[in-house]
Amino acid sequence: MTASFVAKNEMKVCYTIDLGLIGYAEAWELQKRLVSARKASAIEDVLLFCEHPHVITLGRNGKRENLLASEQVLRQKNVEFHASDRGGDITYHGPGQIVGYPILNLGEIRKDVGWYVRMLEETMIRSSAHFGIAAERVAGKTGIWVHGSAAAVAEEKLGAIGVHLSRWVTSHGFAYNVATDLRYFDLIVPCGIAGRKATSLEKILERTVTRQEVLPALAQNFGAVFALEMREMSQGELLARLEAGELPGDAGQERTQSVGAVS
Repeated sequence: MTASFVAKNEMKVCYTIDLGLIGYAEAWELQKRLVSARKASAIEDVLLFCEHPHVITLGRNGKRENLLASEQVLRQKNVEFHASDRGGDITYHGPGQIVGYPILNLGEIRKDVGWYVRMLEETMIRSSAHFGIAAERVAGKTGIWVHGSAAAVAEEKLGAIGVHLSRWVTSHGFAYNVATDLRYFDLIVPCGIAGRKATSLEKILERTVTRQEVLPALAQNFGAVFALEMREMSQGELLARLEAGELPGDAGQERTQSVGAVS
């Protein structure tokens, strides 16, 4: 796909912020504040990177029966459970998985939800290619996939997507398995798709992979496919700018969309 969707002289800035390990609920509260600020043009586009402690989330169209573990098992394994307003079904997030939460005003980029999801896939496909991995799309299944091992019949999922839009401002985003403990996916039917397994960069490459290796590739490729100039910002600076420009409420009629399935 062509990367130059916006002329270079019109390239907008997008700030990347690495939140590190952060609880799912805390990250979601931050996203909501950023969405309100972005609607009011109080901040620029941002891309949050983070990892979550063990958590299972269920999308707004998800089916509870795709949670295979009991509440007791979740407590024993110290796994939280949260309902989410993102699109898609059920997923697991945990240490070793890089989660990207873009807060973009698509009204200033391109008002096309399907295109947006494809560009998130493209970001992960290009980042996988950086490590010599040929990831691809599979018709009818959101996310990126790789051919399984010789013993596997079906392709395996390396990265996934589940998004929410409100007045064309995005939240939630993508999950990219780097060094994820894939056994936790056995607690669910990932994305509600039976017979499909998750994989990770470490499993495919058969070596240790750090998030520090992967984050620059994700940020660079995100900027390339959305024609955004990526700049780093600290979490402290983000919070200061957010508080300085924050409005007391998010006025206006909501128009929301939720798309995709994360796993």
